[in-house]
Parts: sequence; structure tokens; C-alpha cells
Amino acid sequence: MQPVTPRPEEHRAKAPIVLETALGRVQGFDGDSRRFLGIPYAQPPHGERRWRPPQAPAPWSGILSAERFGDDFPQAPDPLLRAGSQSEDCLRLNIWAPADPPAGGAPVLVWFHGGGFTRGSGSDVRCDGEAFAKRGVLVVTFNYRSGLFGFFAHPSLSAESPRGISGNYGLLDQMAALRWVREHIGAFGGNPQRVTVAGVSAGSASIALLLTVPEAGGLFDQAILHSPGSCRPLGSLAQAEAAGLALGQDLGALRALSAKELLALTSRLVPKMRSLTGARLLRPIRDGVLVQQDELPALSQGRFIRVPLIVGTNEDEGSKLTRDWTVDSLDAYSRLLDENFGSYAHEAATRYVASDPAAVRSRVAELFADTQFNYGAWRFALAMAPECPTYRYVFRRRAASAADGPHHGDEVPYAFDTLSRLPHSATDFDAADQRTATHMHEAWSRFITTGDPNGGELPPWPVFDEGGAPHMVFDDPPLVSRHWRHETIEFIDRVQSGRYRAGD
Repeated sequence: MQPVTPRPEEHRAKAPIVLETALGRVQGFDGDSRRFLGIPYAQPPHGERRWRPPQAPAPWSGILSAERFGDDFPQAPDPLLRAGSQSEDCLRLNIWAPADPPAGGAPVLVWFHGGGFTRGSGSDVRCDGEAFAKRGVLVVTFNYRSGLFGFFAHPSLSAESPRGISGNYGLLDQMAALRWVREHIGAFGGNPQRVTVAGVSAGSASIALLLTVPEAGGLFDQAILHSPGSCRPLGSLAQAEAAGLALGQDLGALRALSAKELLALTSRLVPKMRSLTGARLLRPIRDGVLVQQDELPALSQGRFIRVPLIVGTNEDEGSKLTRDWTVDSLDAYSRLLDENFGSYAHEAATRYVASDPAAVRSRVAELFADTQFNYGAWRFALAMAPECPTYRYVFRRRAASAADGPHHGDEVPYAFDTLSRLPHSATDFDAADQRTATHMHEAWSRFITTGDPNGGELPPWPVFDEGGAPHMVFDDPPLVSRHWRHETIEFIDRVQSGRYRAGD
């Protein structure tokens, strides 16, 4: 394996560059890396195209300006997103390419943003692709429809669909973006036969689900899953359609709503506290056609796409995401366990012990982390490891300025080596943070390029196996450990697997 080494700093002034593609000419910027922003990978999904599968982009005449990010889909504002506006004309992607791509093309990383399936953007400053491009990796980030724009199901929508289904439009967007990459990334210096998909949270959950979707076969070659929210029950089409009726029965009236009016209805389908073990409905669902099975039975039956894999979670996945939960007494905690674990509630109480009210919030955070993220990561590693090279990690580096954590998503700027780009970065991070970022970024670059993250200053990172369950701990210094939260994760596995065996 050839080690990946940083490209020398070229400090070339940015200048316009025009490339010829099969869809038309595109103008971006050339410098230390090449950058093309806001390229449409599908037609705008508004008007009559709202709540329909994405349609391939039409060729254009003249030169398409790709010098600014395209609109984000409508959502609450976020200071880390750099797109200047929002609209339903959001199906656009961004490319950071090496200034001098190798013969045969650079390996490609396609990033799926997170955001709980209600927010997020490919313009997020944390996932800027310049550092990867300087290492010879071409990066693609993109927007996909989320919230009511991307995952709304309704009986009338299913009735008008040739496939008899609705919802999952955001999942179809993701697949359309991957097809675009396979077909067009060569024009930008990428290798369409060396595509690694990666994502965080909802983006990672999407990739995990696509690994079990037959129609996604052949769209990518490797995967990196940051905190995949997977291996929990999916909502069924019937459940999602019934929930969709809460917005009204008149589909024409719903399509006539402005984007702002539709966004305002989101809270009707998003509970303030999500179930720990049950289905969520404003996210990908089991529609019986595109998504034919839940992930857990698909993995158990060997019905998944085999690709080399990195999968991991953060040390504290739950405390930040449960801060607003109103579970702060022993009685409320007992009700939470009963509602989520049923006949397993007593054992859950012995695994996640809260002997006094002061311990409740910590146990809730641990339960959330294990059920929402740690279990899915372990289950995918367990299924994939006998078939493909699989590497497990736990991110433990707490930023210099942080009082707790690392929280859900905190590892993303380390993987992209973008710590210096974040607001207040001069005071938030120190030299130890940057060393951790360098180790993680280099390991990801090696995996994207060669399929193996080993090398550099990392200790040897063994492939995952069920017996030893080894994982890389990203901290300063990095180290290899084993059996992350093994006993509680095995308990969650018994709960979820037992329900499937019982036919729930």
C-alpha cells in the first residue's frame, strides 16, 4: 500500500476554470484545489415535482456558473451553513477536486450531510473538501430533500405513484446524486470506479439503509459511517401515510402551500422526545418496494451490499441530544423504560442503573447513545466484517474548550481537517486537537485511496472481528481498545432481535 502524503502547498492564486461535461460547460475556481459549487444533479423538485422522484437534470447551453453554493432546502437557519438562501430548488452538489488529478482520476468521497432528516446542507463549513483535495481526494457534497419536503408520505401520493408508494424522496435524491457521480465525475478529474460514500448521523443512517437496498447496488465502492442511526424498526408505509393525513387530505392544497407554509407544519410529525426503540416517521420508511426490509433482518439474512467499511461513534453521543428531554425523576425514568422496553424494562433498569434522581439524566443519555447510534455501528461492523475489510472506531477527543463530550457530530471537522475554519477556532482547539484531526484525516484519506486506513503515526488498526471487537480510539494519542460498551450493546441486540423474532 502506498502511503498518502500531504500535497505541497502550492499557494496558487484562484482563477476561473471552465470544464466541459456531458451536460454542458461549467465554470469554477482553480487554485490550490479546484472548486465547483451549486451544480444541479436533478431538476428543481417544486410545483408539480414536489413529492415526486428526482428527475435527471437537463443539459444547458452556454457556461454554468459554479462559483457559489446552491440553495439549501427550507429549514431552520444554521450559522455553519454557507448557502445564502433556501428554496425547493436545492438538488445541487459541490466539488473540491485536486488541482492536478492523477492519470485515471482521483478517488472520490461523496459526503451525506446529517441533520436528523429535517435539516443540513452540503455547504456546512465542517465538511469543506479543500484539505482532502490537497491530499489527492476529490470530494462531493450535496443537498437532498429532508423534513416534509423529502420524507412525507400520504395515501394520495401513493395512489398517484406508478410504484404505489410515497415518502423516501430524500433517499431517491441520494441515489440520483450517486448516479450523477458515476456518470459525470470523470470530467472533474475523479475516478468514477473509486467512490467512497461517507456521512454523519442522518447521512450515515441513509448510507446504512442503502447498504440493504437492492437498487443501490453498484452506486458506490466503500463506505464510512459516522454514528449511523440504524438497526431500529423502520416505520411502514401505512404508518407514514396515516401520519401524513395529519397535514390534510387534499393533496392539491398541500402542493399549493408555499415552502415557508409547509416548513411550519413540521412539528406535527416530529415528537419532542423520540422513541428509543420504536420507529420514526419523518425519515426513510419501509415502503415495501424501494426499502423492502428493516436493516436488522436484512443484515441477519445476509441481504446487504458488501463493501469495505469504516464505522464508528463518539464517546458521548447522547447527553447533548437529550438535554431538553423532560425525564428528570425516578418515576419519569421508570415510565421511559416501560414505554420503550416492555418486558425487558426490568433488565434495562439493571443495565442502566439510576439509584437517585441525580443519575437519571446520565442514564437517559447512555440509553439514547446505545439505542440510537452505538448499537447500529456495532451491528453493521458485526455483519460486514466476515465479508469485507471492516474497521471500527470510537472518537474520544474532547476539544480543548469543551466541558463535556465529545458529542454527536463533533468528530466531523477532525475527519475533514477543518478545525481552523470553524467560528472561534483559535480558542476552541489546541495542538492536541489538531494532532487528532491530522491522524483522523490522514486515515480517512488512506482508506478512500486504498481501502486500508493504516499507516502514518497511527498504531496498527486491526480489522473488526466479533471475538476481540477491536476499535481505534481517536484521542491524543490514538490507541487501540476492545469491546466498546459491549454488555449494554448486547442487551440492546437481544431486545431488538427478540422483537423481530416475535414478529413485532
